[in-house]
Amino acid sequence: MPVNRRFKLVRRPVGDPLPDDFDLVEEPLGDTPAGSFIVRNHFASLDPAQRGWMDDAPSYMPPIPLGDPVRATTVGVVHASGNPSFAPGQWVMGLNALEDYSLVAPGGFTSPIDVSQVDNPSRFLSALGAVGLTAYFGLLDTAKPVAGETLLVSGAAGAVGSMVGQLGKIVGCRTIGIAGGADKCRRLTEKYGFDVAIDYKGKSVDALAAEIAAAAPGGADIVFENVGGTVLDAELMNLAINARIVLCGLISEYNSVSKVGARNLWQVLVKRATVHGFLIADYVDRFAEGGAAMAQWLGEGRLRIDEDIQHGLEDAYPAFMRLFSGANTGKLILKIA
Repeated sequence: MPVNRRFKLVRRPVGDPLPDDFDLVEEPLGDTPAGSFIVRNHFASLDPAQRGWMDDAPSYMPPIPLGDPVRATTVGVVHASGNPSFAPGQWVMGLNALEDYSLVAPGGFTSPIDVSQVDNPSRFLSALGAVGLTAYFGLLDTAKPVAGETLLVSGAAGAVGSMVGQLGKIVGCRTIGIAGGADKCRRLTEKYGFDVAIDYKGKSVDALAAEIAAAAPGGADIVFENVGGTVLDAELMNLAINARIVLCGLISEYNSVSKVGARNLWQVLVKRATVHGFLIADYVDRFAEGGAAMAQWLGEGRLRIDEDIQHGLEDAYPAFMRLFSGANTGKLILKIA
């Protein structure tokens, strides 16, 4: 019987997660109950949202129970099945966990995928998965960009942000990206086609706001927010009238012991702007639509997504922390099998 390694949450992090907050354990795999099936996980998505699930706090999903493996979207192959809809050897994607094998109960959020349409099954965790679909629906359906508008993206060198900028260019927006460091800013303009890249590192709110104002003298019509904190405060000082803010993430605050919040929120009132909280879970019934469009643009060479694939469940902790150090160079994925 195979041994199942499981990366468990054993203590609630306070501030930055620490190695002792987790434990990698080995457990027997067990049987497959009727109606269920077991997935051998090959790739797992590492996302900022997982940090929020580790807290015992109200959210859109329940906290990860202590002693359970860290929840994650995975791509893998059906290992054993007691469900006639899922056959051994079939590739699937679902919300499972950081573990070698996941038992999927009846009604679990797991679906078949066709890996023949991609160069690597990991693409279903990036361009054709929640990352690409977050960019697609978050920008095109929620913000409803119009050609000629100015799109401002924070965390622009990240997986979601880089795709938002590229989609903005496809629909005719002028795109401005905010990222940390010269290398990431260079990637924005050279790889992802942003019109302007702004480095936030080492700058006060006022200095960053002034640099945004120079790049967007008429203000930003759309702000796609992934960072929060001082970056958001600088952006709020540069809104166009009737701007739309898509609040997708606040990664700068996820490890903060005391939450900072937005100090310049009054600008939303001044500019008659709107703030829309976005969750990709609201679009599950439209995934096929978004996936088809993203696959077409990828095939045409109009979209590029970089994947930062780290290897080994035993390195899950340092791999996860790359999200918060800024070390990741694309969609962060852990290769398990």
